[in-house]
Amino acid sequence: MVARFIAAPSPGWPHRLEMGEWQAGHCPQASLNQALGVDAPTGLVELHCGEWPLDIGALRGMQQRLSNQGQPLQRLITNSATTLVAAKALGINCEVMAAPLESPKALEVELLVHRGTLRAGDHLESEGSVLVLGDVNPGARISAANHVLVWGRLRGIAHAGCYGNSEGRIIALQLRPLQLRIADAIARGPEELPPDGLCEQAELINGEIRINPAAATLPAL
Repeated sequence: MVARFIAAPSPGWPHRLEMGEWQAGHCPQASLNQALGVDAPTGLVELHCGEWPLDIGALRGMQQRLSNQGQPLQRLITNSATTLVAAKALGINCEVMAAPLESPKALEVELLVHRGTLRAGDHLESEGSVLVLGDVNPGARISAANHVLVWGRLRGIAHAGCYGNSEGRIIALQLRPLQLRIADAIARGPEELPPDGLCEQAELINGEIRINPAAATLPAL
């Protein structure tokens, strides 16, 4: 899919700007320019980034370009952890683009979405993956058969692959849990804070839990 600009259907609605399909080495500014063309109307813009991994610098430049043309960025929708972290660091209203599933029943099994903060004593458990749109405070626990995804601060206990899936991952905007578990492996979370705009993930490598910068795209649920 190529980049394109879809004008708002009526006054008061945002325009829709689609970045098109991401390919390694492609320039996001070039895709933005292609979508805007020379006569795109002014007004609020909803930016659909798909899997484009946009860092803070790239996203700030795109936001400035839109603002200069009278098209302030209202909201960003992405499927990239890198872009999500950058947007939050810049204070941009953003949402995760959910991958299409076969049926509502599949959604219930594959991904459990919790909106809000998990507090001490709370325990969230899923037979698929868990997505928390908020913080996980000390004393709270999350257990998932597949992945644990936290779009906030993870400071409680997280257990991915709780039924033995060693491919499970734990991803958070700030990964500082009291304890990490993947399948049967256990580790403590790091104490130092991550650099601004860096989303981290914990995964099982050679039998040990290691923390690295998160991949540009979300794991398959």
